[in-house]
Amino acid sequence: MPLQEHMKLISVDDHVVEHGRVWADRMPERFRESGPRLVEADAQGRVPGAASAPPVPPHSEVWLLEGKVVPTVATNAVAGRPREEYGFEPFRLDQVRPGCYDPKARLADMDLDGVHAQLCFPSFPRFAGTQFLQVEDRELGLACVRAYNDFMVEEWCATDPARFIPMVILPLWDPAACVAEIERTHAMGAKCAAFPEGLAPLGLPSIYTDAWDGVFAACAERSLPLCMHFGTSGATPQASPESPPPVWISLMAANSMTAMSDLLFSPVFYKHPDLKVALSEGGIGWMPYLLDRMDYVWDHHKAWTDIDKQTKPSELFGRHIWGCFIDDEAGLQLRHRIGVSQITWEGDYPHSDSSWPEARKRAAEMLADVPDDEVHAIVELNARKLYNFGESA
Repeated sequence: MPLQEHMKLISVDDHVVEHGRVWADRMPERFRESGPRLVEADAQGRVPGAASAPPVPPHSEVWLLEGKVVPTVATNAVAGRPREEYGFEPFRLDQVRPGCYDPKARLADMDLDGVHAQLCFPSFPRFAGTQFLQVEDRELGLACVRAYNDFMVEEWCATDPARFIPMVILPLWDPAACVAEIERTHAMGAKCAAFPEGLAPLGLPSIYTDAWDGVFAACAERSLPLCMHFGTSGATPQASPESPPPVWISLMAANSMTAMSDLLFSPVFYKHPDLKVALSEGGIGWMPYLLDRMDYVWDHHKAWTDIDKQTKPSELFGRHIWGCFIDDEAGLQLRHRIGVSQITWEGDYPHSDSSWPEARKRAAEMLADVPDDEVHAIVELNARKLYNFGESA
């Protein structure tokens, strides 16, 4: 088996389900009521303290933020459940494995899975903290972002700094505040920051403007990759209004394709030559085709369009963008077209795409015909280098 014992499996995309004290223990006193609170619905599904909301499942737990209900406290946290029970629930923390919200229990679940380290995205704040874009009181929103980051760095990751990679979220409505939060959290030990894979659906300035130059520069100067998880834009690829969930679940990598194309034809990497971007949970099998297509388009259309005329998109990709996979045999077969150094692995615990508790076994099966040095790079070393995360054993 090529996945040898000394190769430590590092997952660059997993998810934390926030426990009920994350904000309650960290918010300034003036925001205790309006900030995120975990509350239980009554037997009729009515939520105490909610300004107005349709009923939720009886006795379910929901988040309240500025008096508004954010349902489904543990979206898709289904690790350990039979596949027949998968869905967008659960509605209570006691319906999920403690490893979803307890870092010590998470370490135990990682041990069961043969996973050495994880990088975890948020749940309630959404993958890039875009939940707080909807907060009317911007001071409250900033306090929410800072409280989550303090929790992630000082509680979750501090449980075992050798096994958790600290990723922070940003106050996206204010690029200057983003820079300040990057500076603050980097000093605390943050290794990367979440960023939307698409900005226009969120009503934010695009990457073709100069709005984000300070953010990109701050990350580049500190070697902090931007993690662009598919779905952070809120856009869902869907063929028809009636499409069942498997349609858009199958197509979610299309968001990552759009993000990569936008980045490689934009001025971002010319203005910020040290910036690194990780396309999280997007898979890798599509990358060789899209890179070939982008190079072809670049060659045919660079003369008359306002794009860089010196560097092929595929060359920029090799300097700036990393992909990751859960289960992607096609991508591994085409790994040299992508670049072995640009590939990382993910487990996606506790979501339904995860193969927990057999992630290491499944990774070994996919990598069975891959040379040892490439296996080690893909499952561990590339992630360590990208995220400046410790040393290989």
